[in-house]
Amino acid sequence: QIDAPPEPDQGQLALERARGDIVLDKVSFTYPGAEGSVLTDISLHIPAGKMVAFVGRSGAGKSSLMHLLCRFYAPSAGSITLDDQPIADFQLDDYRRQFGLVSQRVVLFSDTVRANVAFGQLDTVTDAALNNALETAQAAAFVEAMPGGWDATLGDGGSGLSGGQKQRLAIARAVLKDAPVLILDEATSALDNESEAAIQASLEAVSAGRTTLVIAHRLSTVERADMIVVMDEGRVVATGTHTDLIAEGGLYANLYHQGFAAS
Repeated sequence: QIDAPPEPDQGQLALERARGDIVLDKVSFTYPGAEGSVLTDISLHIPAGKMVAFVGRSGAGKSSLMHLLCRFYAPSAGSITLDDQPIADFQLDDYRRQFGLVSQRVVLFSDTVRANVAFGQLDTVTDAALNNALETAQAAAFVEAMPGGWDATLGDGGSGLSGGQKQRLAIARAVLKDAPVLILDEATSALDNESEAAIQASLEAVSAGRTTLVIAHRLSTVERADMIVVMDEGRVVATGTHTDLIAEGGLYANLYHQGFAAS
């Protein structure tokens, strides 16, 4: 809403580029006006540069946790730090620049490919950087085939593009932003195999060297994660590597053998 109050921002610290080391200490959260916590007593260390996959049934709290990390909401209890500093201490604009988000719901506007990929930084993006982003996301070929190429105008919501094409443009946007922390909500199960393979390759390219948080929907993702966080009913119930968690049995092993159908 245009007349909505601005987001609260009491942060004073400037932040050029984070290392990406994240610590949650006894974090709980209840949505405003709701009854009952959606997250309860979560303590977690996400080392800089590592890929961490979050797994759990629908409603386990995975997306809510990402909302807190992006400062869409503040924890009801506990603390979150980035590089040993409470996240609320950073200026909000600086803090948000540290995060790139690729969601299952791709937001595209009725504007050119160039404007959609360079959203928020159109005046400063070079053609070389835009081309690199499209190449990394494996989107360059289909964009160049469009009438007008980079300057082709998309319909509302990217109408006329396939699901895989929309997602590759979202990945290109994240590549261009070059944020040190990347949040991926893949949800590629509805895509055809060719699109899924292309997106998987582009996600691997963009996540290299970044702190990468994945809400995992695909088996191949969790198998290559440095750490897996298993969530259930708003709590972290297990952490470890794929091999360790399979050996333990429990919820992760059940979800894995079900092919994550419930995630």
